[in-house]
Amino acid sequence: MISGLNTLSAAEIARRIGRGDIAAEAVVRDCLARIDERESTVHAWSFLDPDLALRQARACDTAAAVGRGPLHGVPVGIKDVLDTADMPTEMGSPIYKGHRPKADASCVALMRAAGAVILGKTVTAEFAGVAPGPTANPHNPAHTPGGSSSGSAAAVADFMVPIAFGTQTGGSVLRPASFCGVIGYKPTYNAFNRAGLKFAAESLDTIGLLARTIDDIALMSAVLVGRKPEPVAVPNARLRIGLCRTPLWRAAQPETVEAVEDAAARLVQAGALVHACDLPAPFAGLGDVRDIVNDYERAHAMSWEWQHHRDLLSERLRTIVQHGFGVPHDEYVAAVRLMESCRAMLKGVFESFDVLLAPCVAGEAPKGLTHTGDTRFQAFWTMLHVPTLCLPTHKGPNGLPVGIQIVAPMHRDTTLFGAARWMIERLGSWET
Repeated sequence: MISGLNTLSAAEIARRIGRGDIAAEAVVRDCLARIDERESTVHAWSFLDPDLALRQARACDTAAAVGRGPLHGVPVGIKDVLDTADMPTEMGSPIYKGHRPKADASCVALMRAAGAVILGKTVTAEFAGVAPGPTANPHNPAHTPGGSSSGSAAAVADFMVPIAFGTQTGGSVLRPASFCGVIGYKPTYNAFNRAGLKFAAESLDTIGLLARTIDDIALMSAVLVGRKPEPVAVPNARLRIGLCRTPLWRAAQPETVEAVEDAAARLVQAGALVHACDLPAPFAGLGDVRDIVNDYERAHAMSWEWQHHRDLLSERLRTIVQHGFGVPHDEYVAAVRLMESCRAMLKGVFESFDVLLAPCVAGEAPKGLTHTGDTRFQAFWTMLHVPTLCLPTHKGPNGLPVGIQIVAPMHRDTTLFGAARWMIERLGSWET
């Protein structure tokens, strides 16, 4: 049985430090002890300076009680595509080995202002793309943790840190959340300020969070958007859930089919109103245009690296960038317009539902570390700019977690939190 202050949620850590029951230094020491015990197996961290982390914690413990922020003393992991002024930002690429930004990314600066301890930088796939880093799935190191936010998901799942940043261009928050058995949150597009993020595809990139509780997601989200932290409110009325299998349903493996169908049936028994939700026909074309937008925008975002350090890019990334530069502009615009059209149509879909229940992943984490899994089930909703959550509620044939995906209308993120809290309280965790 894992024990220690590192197993506490971020919200509980903040409460206990605020009451004077525990010290931030003690929390950080327990996190560092867990990392020391497990990092040689999990490989979740790209940069970790224990002395720096402990200095931050001690500064929290000696700070005046007046004016402390809502995350005072809470350790946070930072995906290594987000700038940090006191740590390297290497983006999973030898091109940026030892790179030291002069400023924090906006989201990191907001964490510090709220009192958080920046524990270290977590492993990312190369430029948050397809070439994975060394991170292994903490539940079975022979399997992928997903990507590209692999280090953040694995660190949170393995009790190295209570909460961490991820980013999602396709499925880089929710897929590793499902594979590692934690909660993954992709907010409404651009809800969290993206200054200091190395862009992959600017019209899709979204900064997200990985945590073990809905309360932690809500707390950190409130800090990032400038909202007063409040308890997550569950719905007062019967929750209206649309069972949205999506046009990708045939690609779902048996464990995902079982997870979605079982969740729907149990939520009906718990009192929710669950009805099938069929999306308008144009949504079926989203899968065909995602790579057009991703590759076109990624190529242009990486013009400098392509011109000056092409030989240091992985073969996979070179292929994507080369394809992106070959996409005709009118083809890119047509793809963007389809996404925009589907976003407009989705507003009508949500007139009948509070949230949608959808597949999150094709199945449980595949074996091997050379591929991070199928992105389509998460990328579908990323293109639509809506807030989504992965809830780790089920288990696959190899004993690994399988998440379900909850989707809310744009800018209804707090509605999503409340619905997710109600649902997970009735469905339970994959480990139970």
